[in-house]
Order: sequence, then C-alpha cells, then structure tokens
Amino acid sequence: MANKGKYYLTTAITYTSGKPHIGNTYEIILADAIVRFKRLEGYDTYFQTGTDEHGQKVEIKAGEKGVSPKEFVDEVASEVKRIWDLMDTSYDNFIRTTDEDHETQVKKIFKKLYDRGDIYKGAYEGLYCTPCESFWTPSQLVDGKCPDCGREVKEAHEEAYFFKMEKYADRLIKYYEDHPGFIQPISRKNEMVNNFLKPGLKDLCVSRTSFKWGIPVDFDPGHIVYVWLDALTNYITKIGYDADGNHSELYKKYWPCDLHLIGKDIVRFHTIYWPIFLMALDIPLPKKVFGHPWLLQGEGKMSKSSGNVMYADDLAEIFGVDAVRYFVLHEMPYENDGVISWELMVERFNSDLANTLGNLVNRTISMSNKYFGGTVTNKNVTEAVDEDLISVATSAVEKVTEKMDDYHVADGISEAMNLFHRLNKYVDETTPWALAKDEAKKDRLSTVLYNLTEGICIGATLISPAMPRTADKIFSQLNTKMRDYDDLGRFGLYPSGNKVTDDPEILFARMKLEDVLEKIKGLDS
Repeated sequence: MANKGKYYLTTAITYTSGKPHIGNTYEIILADAIVRFKRLEGYDTYFQTGTDEHGQKVEIKAGEKGVSPKEFVDEVASEVKRIWDLMDTSYDNFIRTTDEDHETQVKKIFKKLYDRGDIYKGAYEGLYCTPCESFWTPSQLVDGKCPDCGREVKEAHEEAYFFKMEKYADRLIKYYEDHPGFIQPISRKNEMVNNFLKPGLKDLCVSRTSFKWGIPVDFDPGHIVYVWLDALTNYITKIGYDADGNHSELYKKYWPCDLHLIGKDIVRFHTIYWPIFLMALDIPLPKKVFGHPWLLQGEGKMSKSSGNVMYADDLAEIFGVDAVRYFVLHEMPYENDGVISWELMVERFNSDLANTLGNLVNRTISMSNKYFGGTVTNKNVTEAVDEDLISVATSAVEKVTEKMDDYHVADGISEAMNLFHRLNKYVDETTPWALAKDEAKKDRLSTVLYNLTEGICIGATLISPAMPRTADKIFSQLNTKMRDYDDLGRFGLYPSGNKVTDDPEILFARMKLEDVLEKIKGLDS
C-alpha cells in the first residue's frame, strides 16, 4: 500500500489535578480512533498526548496533600498514562510539561518573543479564577462568576509580562478567511470571531509571580511562565522544535500539525492564542483545530465537585475496553454534547455488540463448523440476494472514509456497523439452516457462509480503529489477517478452503442492567 504522506495529531494535554474521568478519557479514545484509521488508510502517523503539570492549582493541591508539586504531578501523570494505556491508545509520545527538554525550549521561546518586542513587562489588576487559571474582566463574568466553570473569582494584582495579542489580530482573521476549515465545527469559529476577535483582543498575561510552581523566566527571577505559553508549546517542543533553529528531523517531517483535537472549552486558547504565538515565532500554523463536544452524565458536565463522575477503568472492568471505546465514540455527536449512563451502556452493549456483531460472528463460525467441519469454501453458487450484500460490503469503505476524514467519527462507526446489520439480514434472507437440510443445496450453503465470512472480514477491518481488540479476535477466529485498506472495495479475498477456529469465543455476552448496577456498588473508585 502506498504511503499517503504524514499525519500529525495531538490531543490537549491533561491537567494533573487528579484522576481523569470518562469525559476526559473520551478525547484520547477519539484521537486514537482517528489515528488508527489514518494508519489504516496508509498515512505515516505521529500521535502525541501527555500531561500539563504546572500552575497554582497543582501547587495548592500538593500543599493540601503535604507533598511537593513534583511528587504530586508524578503520581497523577502516572495515573493518566495508566488509563491511556488501559484504553489501548496507540500514542507515539507522552509528553510531560515537567520534561527537561520542554522546559528548556519554553524558556528560550519566552526570551525570543521578549527580544522581538512581542512580550513586555507590566502589572495585572483584575479578576482571576484559580481552577481555570484564567483572568477575566467584569464584563466577561456570568452572574459575577467565571464564565467557564461558574466558580468564584478573586481580585488579583501582580507584576507580570504580557503578550501583544492585538498586534496579530487582523492577520489571524485573514488566516480564518483564507482557511475556512481551520476551526471545526464551524460554530466554534463563529464564536471566536464574534466573542473575542471583533470586540478586540486584550494583551495576554504570560507570567505570574504570586506562586512558584512553573517554568522560571530565566532572565527575571520571581516570574514563572504562565500556563498557556507553557502548555500550548508542547505541540512543537516535544517533536523537536528549537527556538535557535536547530530543529529535529521529527519536527521537520511532521510540522505543521494536521489536527489539534481538543475539548470545546479550550477552543479559544488553541485558535486565538496558539496561532498568534506561532505567527510571532514565524512558524506555520496547524491545519485544523477540532473542538469536540462534552460527554455528559445525565444533564451536566462531569466534575468531581458535582459528584457525577464515571471512570474509564471502572467501566472497562464491567464492560471491557472495546465496549467502552465503542460506546463513547458511537454516542458522541459531531457538534452537540453526548450522554453516558449505565442504562445506555447496557442497552448499546446488548443491541450493537452482543446481538449485531458478536452473535453474527459466532453464528457464522458455528455454522461453518457444523456443516463443513470449519472449512470455508466459495463454490460460486450465487443468487440475486448476494448482489446487494456485495454492493453494501464493497461500498462501506468509501462511506466510512468520508465520515472519518471529516471527523464525524460516530457516523463513521455507524456506517461500519451498517455492514454488520446487512450481514445479519443476509442470514435471515438465505436461511443457512434450511439450506443445510437439502443435500442439493450444499454448494449454495457453502457460498452463503463464504459471503458471510468475507463480509465480516471487511467489517472487522473498518471497525478496528474503534475496537482493535475485537477486530484482532475476529481475525484470529477466522484464521486470517486484517484487510489492507486498498482491498476493502473488493469482495472475495478470503482464502477459499481456509479453516476457521473450531472453538469460537463469545465476543460479547449479553448483560442484565440489574447485574451491572450490582457490580457498580462494589467498585472501589
């Protein structure tokens, strides 16, 4: 398969204030599904994620626990990485903002921007939200509280360095106009222009003196680099950007980034502050920023303070990793928030995974064993009903690709599942158990089972970015390997005469809600 070029994707780096819940984990699963599909297509991918470890909130939490900030973030970063690994996310690099090479480049970037006149020294006086680590003007508050998290803000006054944002505002607006797909979904772009750019950008505070846990401004002791100039630059520092120009081959190969995948709540930082920083450094801008919606439990955003938190490892213990991946990917719309609940998970698990997918694979293998000793042979005894099945199977890759390449991942997964639905319908149409009763129709039965097996191979390949373990199990049971992307539009590649396993594993056993709710009580979260 031909190499289709490079593809560099990043997630937002997870703030190390505590264990990530399923809403946080959704982003890394979404990123992984996108990257896995790009790899399947033939792209040379690089996938970066990690942790954001500086700031006042960390300093406060570490103090409450009686440990140093570094000890605190070491523990949380380890937990984040454990959960990312548990969920089978195939990242290439896990960056921590306490990494020495990152800190070195942040210091150099800060000095470079200062020397160029984009950063100047001043004083900040205004309103500050500690949990969000954001400064606000009175007009930006909602009911007197932080517009992002709804918490109390406090008066703040301190010496600080500022970045001249307005200097680049017109250039950024022009970039938006020239690159209409830069911000996705489009509603997020309209919000940035109308709420922030048109009213006029205020200079951005880029250093702090009221706390110590951060990267020092090395030419002005007492100042630390404020969160966004530290956190955002990870996207370039950790692939080898050097402020002195001695860039790594990795940076030269993969920058500009193809996709920054982030939550909708931090679109402003990634589509206004980050592009302006890059413009000031004479670095090409990323190709696309996608601000995905939130995964809600019930009606509200998940947060520990509201007590409505679900964790990925707890969910995986009950449903399995692939079922959790499938659920969060399938249930999240492109633009609007999605909802997760135990009831919804059980319903989707039983209908889609146990019935539609798992039962299809098990029935197909079991019938091959029962009627032909496990040997799957294409006897080419065709009927009209086969034509529609083959058409659905061979057109599935185009439909899935169209959705995935546009980051409509839930729709892409639905298109893959449509093939499994069609295969189940084909079983009902062809009634293999009835064919088995007539010796004269044995070759037709063999062809039907071959078509089912071939269709499953195509479907399992298409669903593999969402459920890699399940796809591997299917291919193992069918005694074959994942199909090459370029072959997914062809039908009939499963080796005729191949033998499937004689002991098929149940991929997804149906669950009862009451049993799941009972298990939840025993979880030690």
